[in-house]
Amino acid sequence: MYARRRHVYFWLMGACLLLFVGAWAVVRLFSMPVAVGMCVVAMVIPPVAAMVANRRGPEDRWWDDPSGDPKSDEWWDELDGKKRRR
Repeated sequence: MYARRRHVYFWLMGACLLLFVGAWAVVRLFSMPVAVGMCVVAMVIPPVAAMVANRRGPEDRWWDDPSGDPKSDEWWDELDGKKRRR
């Protein structure tokens, strides 16, 4: 899962770079508004790429998974109001 997210992240960032470079190296010679539009689209891609790269998958461990220390897990579950299965 991590490798797939990493590949998608690099593809998105590559597309972002391609849009910026293409806009100001080629497209601006023909149409300045289209070049600016391409840059606006490229500006939105990095936050989307970061969200994709940091998205939690169904099999990923997360901060609320048990730590392995029964005393600590019991303490946190008590604070969160969760009942532990025995």
